Amino acid sequence: MNIQEIKNHLGKLETIAFQLPDGNLVPSHFHVTEVGKVTKHFIDCGGTLRNEVVANFQLWNANDYDHRLHPEKLINIIELSDEYLKLGNLEIEVEYQASTIGKYGLDFDGTNFLLTTKQTDCLAKDNCGIPPEKTKVKLTSLGNDNSSCCSSESNCC
Repeated sequence: MNIQEIKNHLGKLETIAFQLPDGNLVPSHFHVTEVGKVTKHFIDCGGTLRNEVVANFQLWNANDYDHRLHPEKLINIIELSDEYLKLGNLEIEVEYQASTIGKYGLDFDGTNFLLTTKQTDCLAKDNCGIPPEKTKVKLTSLGNDNSSCCSSESNCC
């Protein structure tokens, strides 16, 4: 999800809820403690120079149980951040504390913002010797067509 999409969704909501990948909701008294612009400038294992830029939202819980962030307030925070950081329409990454800081993608199901799992990956598989994944086929899906099998008269075995 990008900046414009979250602002569009927030504009139609009365309350904000973030749902973790396991289905649990982030406690409703969460704070958005940071909206940032994160630049990752790196070289992948194939030697290619890369630059990634995302908008980062950090969610945090405190024992401030009376706190509720309303959609219009989050829109204001995003717009203020854009004014200073020039976020444009960047993709959003969300940080949330579990046993360590987790990084999530962001989606929306019509009611809740969904924190989606992110995975590491090799960005240079073709350059660093990672073989392409083979197509997995269930043997049961091959059927019982014996016409392609060698018969004892075929001299192929």
